[in-house]
Amino acid sequence: MPEIVLQGVTKRFGTTVAVDGLTARICNREFFVVVGPTGCGKTTLLRLLAGLIHPDQGEIRFDGVSVRGMSPRERGVRMVFQGQDYALYPHLEVYHPERWSNLSFPLRLQGERTRRIQERVQRVVQRLGIQPAWFPRKPRELSEGEKQKVALGRATVLSPKVFLLDEPLAHLDPPARAKAREEIRRLHAELGTTTVYVTHDLAEAFILGDRVAVMCAGKFLQVGSPTELQDHPADAFVAEFVRSYREGLRQAFGV
Repeated sequence: MPEIVLQGVTKRFGTTVAVDGLTARICNREFFVVVGPTGCGKTTLLRLLAGLIHPDQGEIRFDGVSVRGMSPRERGVRMVFQGQDYALYPHLEVYHPERWSNLSFPLRLQGERTRRIQERVQRVVQRLGIQPAWFPRKPRELSEGEKQKVALGRATVLSPKVFLLDEPLAHLDPPARAKAREEIRRLHAELGTTTVYVTHDLAEAFILGDRVAVMCAGKFLQVGSPTELQDHPADAFVAEFVRSYREGLRQAFGV
């Protein structure tokens, strides 16, 4: 799985600088979490890594090779999008062995044979606990937790090299969110995929991340382990972020 290097990456939308000269290294097989407030550039960063948009300046390299001009497929990237529908195809059922469906879509797009599709889908169904009773349903007929699992299944059915997740748990209730975090961490351990996960929730970042990057105004203010960020915040913004996290813990658990 690739090491990802960003060198001076900048992306503008008109006069707005969404990502500002970003330089970072994401290690092979690392679970790397980007945390920051709404509008800080997190989703733009994921879209840059995926190849859905391209930097105005700077370079992105996977294992030392520039990915400029490469499609998401050529990069080996799969992304789970933010939003209540998780970018599932609303007119397609969850899975059908003989025709296009949400889980089989990436495989059929690659021209895989029906038997191979069935094998790959069965693997993700078992891994994620996707129930056969969901197969004939359209996304609108699924709960939030069910849609989230189907989105994860569609994203991992091709065994991606890089897995990008854009606040995929934002619409789940707290118990479902806690369970989904466990499933995502287990999925990462099984796949060994280099994973970049964005969230505005520092608690979620600390639970999931090998390393956490605190982002503000298109820049990484600090990158480190959860312990490093808590014990040695780099500046006042990071310190306040951590203080809010600790205050939340005290209110919830009295610690």
